[in-house]
Amino acid sequence: MKSIITIGRQFGSGGRAVGKRLSELLGVPFYDKELIELAAEAGGMSAEVFSSVDEKAAGGLVYSPANLMMGGEMRFTPQVELPLNDKLFILSSKVVASIAAEGPCVLIGRCADYVLRENPALLSAFIHAPLGSRLERVTKLYALSPDAAEKRINKEDRQRAQYYAYFTGRSWASMENYQLALDSSLLGEEGTARLLAHIAKERGV
Repeated sequence: MKSIITIGRQFGSGGRAVGKRLSELLGVPFYDKELIELAAEAGGMSAEVFSSVDEKAAGGLVYSPANLMMGGEMRFTPQVELPLNDKLFILSSKVVASIAAEGPCVLIGRCADYVLRENPALLSAFIHAPLGSRLERVTKLYALSPDAAEKRINKEDRQRAQYYAYFTGRSWASMENYQLALDSSLLGEEGTARLLAHIAKERGV
């Protein structure tokens, strides 16, 4: 199994948990928040500062960030001071490309599917679930009321969609951007992870 598996996910769908379990089933490295730490280390910056802008778009720039990156490398150096959001994206994209070059792994979010779009080993998945299922999960996980949970879901999904569009020029929820789209409520986190593991192994890439 040589696949580099990227996972996009709706908030509350359990996408991170699916990815973590998938990495265990396949015996490959797992990267989520670790990408921020590695990006901060590569840029000589604070991981705490980067965490505040993780998966958030900056906006208001005179260039398109989607045109900055190709295979994890910067195409040009803009003659402006980049916002932290953009610095994090550029650094984390380089980290993603470097990690993918080392071998099979599971990567969560951070537009990894876009950064690695030309990598033949890429297996990109998007994990989603009905709102009711996500509400149940978020209310329990974060001890929120149903109303507060729904507001949190809408906010997080909106930020992820804006982030993805800002840095890729694509629609986050468009299934044509991914090779697989899976409803985690159908088989649960464990079943979804096992299905992905089976697909990765059967794919033989």
